[in-house]
Amino acid sequence: QVQLVESGGGWVQAGDSLRLSCAASSSTFTPDGMGWLRQAPGKEREFVAHINWRWGTTAYADSVKGRFTISRDNANNTLYLQMQSLKPDDTAVYYCAARIRPTATGGTTPDEYAYWGQGTQVTVPS
Repeated sequence: QVQLVESGGGWVQAGDSLRLSCAASSSTFTPDGMGWLRQAPGKEREFVAHINWRWGTTAYADSVKGRFTISRDNANNTLYLQMQSLKPDDTAVYYCAARIRPTATGGTTPDEYAYWGQGTQVTVPS
């Protein structure tokens, strides 16, 4: 069992930047991929970004493409999400999650993930 712990959320103005981090508790944990997903009040959890842990290939939701960058530090088992040009629509609880085996949809749906962090709040007031 592995625990994922997010940090870096906060309250920022529209147009600002923020970086989220997610640390895995196990140094030997090797997921197939990891992702960031978010859930806004009254909405379903949605995909934000995914990275293949071995190859580093990435995928993004259209709503964040060009503004957010997902990256990972394999040596320290840490996942990052650099967010720029934040908008009020980005307000949500952001979760990091780990996918332990390859899937057909490449980490773009919540159901593919086996492990989840507790979430970190990002607020961008309008």
